Amino acid sequence: MYRSKYELQKNLGNVIKNLRQEKSINQLSNEIELSKSIWSELEKGKKDIRISTLWRIAEAFEIKPSSLLALVESRLGKDFSFIEDTSTFINNEKLPLA
Repeated sequence: MYRSKYELQKNLGNVIKNLRQEKSINQLSNEIELSKSIWSELEKGKKDIRISTLWRIAEAFEIKPSSLLALVESRLGKDFSFIEDTSTFINNEKLPLA
């Protein structure tokens, strides 16, 4: 699960960094009242944010939160999940998939 959380945070950070290219961190920080240090941690994939913060970030980029999440989801790929498929394990050993 920690790997999945890190992948999510890293990809969210990359999406936000790409969207932010036209605005400065100072401008966005003031606009949605989020500190510059939080922005930096977020873009580096080191910050796990609340849904309310995600919503404010989406609004700052003038997109819907669902659109922001869709961008992140497309980067993660269709197989990304926090839930591990335990049906392919026997005695804690992963079985090869056919």
